[in-house]
Amino acid sequence: MEIKNKKIVVFGGTSGIGLATTLMLSKMNAKHIFAASRNPFKISQTYSNIELVQIDVLDENKLVEFFEQVGNYDILINAATGGERAIGPFMEMNLNGYRNSFKKLWGYTNTIRLGLSKLNKNGCIVLVSGSPARKCKPGQIALASVGGAVEAFSRSLAEEIKPIRINTVSPGIIDTPMLSLVGKEREEFYKNITKNNHIPRAGTAEEVSQAIIFAIQNEFITGTTIDVDGGWLTS
Repeated sequence: MEIKNKKIVVFGGTSGIGLATTLMLSKMNAKHIFAASRNPFKISQTYSNIELVQIDVLDENKLVEFFEQVGNYDILINAATGGERAIGPFMEMNLNGYRNSFKKLWGYTNTIRLGLSKLNKNGCIVLVSGSPARKCKPGQIALASVGGAVEAFSRSLAEEIKPIRINTVSPGIIDTPMLSLVGKEREEFYKNITKNNHIPRAGTAEEVSQAIIFAIQNEFITGTTIDVDGGWLTS
């Protein structure tokens, strides 16, 4: 699929992987990009083909209104995290934290269920999961559960919504603003957590966004997962 002159919705499109994808699509001359998040106004620079939208993907009524305003469009991308992540051993985990991690999944299902009717029949959907879905490391059981659910949802939905395509991009350790550490402490964190990967460094948001662009442009893939993990799965 050509990106030039397309109308695109990017949830989570103002930070991290979503922002990198939004900017890449803008440079590729998309006609109109709706970059939607709970706090979109942290982007200070203006772009002629990017419209910032403040919305919570868990607010179904607002989503209905939003898609009515968007009208027919071509591409739906959801990189929104849901805002909550539970980390640590399951038996020590606060169960509300575990349950709240699934807000990511509910945000994905909401945006597709409420936005699919406006998506062009030759359009496509791209979601973002994560490497713990298929290779869980200690303390990542909530991430693994949610990511696994996202990937199963995407694979299963591919049959129901054809000819619309849906694919998932699965990042490994990516250097994004979600990590609050700074300076040497941040550098050491990423060095330690990726030291056993075949590519022993954190990936960039731009490297993940390249995979999202591939999932859009390649019209011969659907219901699959694209790994951008530095060798997480095979190390």
